[in-house]
Amino acid sequence: MEKEISAKYVTAGLILSEAKNFAKKILVPGADIFECAEKIEEFILKKGGKPAFPVNLSFNENAAHQTPDWNEKIVLRKDDVLKVDIGVHIEGYIADCAFTVNYSEKYGKLIEAAEQALSNAFSILPNNPTIGEIGGRIEKIILEMGFKPVDNLTGHGLEQYLQHAPPSIPNIENRSKARLENGRAYAIEPFVSTGDGHVREGAKANIFCLQEIKAIRNVHSRKILGHVVENYKTLPFAERWLQRELKMSNFELKVGLKQLMHEKIIKAYPILHDLHGSYVAQAENSFIKMEKQIIPLVVENDGKAKGT
Repeated sequence: MEKEISAKYVTAGLILSEAKNFAKKILVPGADIFECAEKIEEFILKKGGKPAFPVNLSFNENAAHQTPDWNEKIVLRKDDVLKVDIGVHIEGYIADCAFTVNYSEKYGKLIEAAEQALSNAFSILPNNPTIGEIGGRIEKIILEMGFKPVDNLTGHGLEQYLQHAPPSIPNIENRSKARLENGRAYAIEPFVSTGDGHVREGAKANIFCLQEIKAIRNVHSRKILGHVVENYKTLPFAERWLQRELKMSNFELKVGLKQLMHEKIIKAYPILHDLHGSYVAQAENSFIKMEKQIIPLVVENDGKAKGT
């Protein structure tokens, strides 16, 4: 990896470290989730980065892809298990992290299992493990602590303007003998569940990304497409971003998005959930793999890299 590119990953990671700390301060019981999402993304922009995807604030059995609608009224409760997934990019080079909060202390062990799985996976990275071995280490910790790893959510590579690049890094053991390549960026993200450890797509989706640029006749769709190409490229974006930035009516926006999906110009990311009544925790950090070391991208206030 060229030094100029690695520097952009590292800068994104430094901004993300600050954004993570900021998010922890404002995401407290009684907090308005829409306002928190907007504030976290605004914080990233003020620090000189850009959101790599809409802040995911996924509740309880929802594991991923939950972000508030425009002015949606959801308040964080003491008993909620909230996954906070944040990404920052510098010219498309992405740092990605996640953590879980619960203020009732009922689900502390669940959250600890996700954090321990992440930490243990990071601890073997300098030994150049196979992808299967990474998944096995994650699964072992989670099972030993009495929970289930989510078997169909994975870590991933990070490439310019591509949040989920190959390879998939599983949260369960598999037979993959492939190894992570030097000079590339990756994210590891264990998901831990009290359910059956398998997520399904929900009916709701308000996060999208560009699939293919094609001509389209609908005027609302053309307006949305032009904005997406110019501002987000192939990174995910939120419907609420478009409502704020394009000043379109709700009807115009819905019509435009529906047509873009129909033409397969954009795709939707439905909310992913485990069994109703279950709880899911998540922990994540991203890193650059070098020949003799790894460079974690998110570092805590004490200077310790999260996941190590």
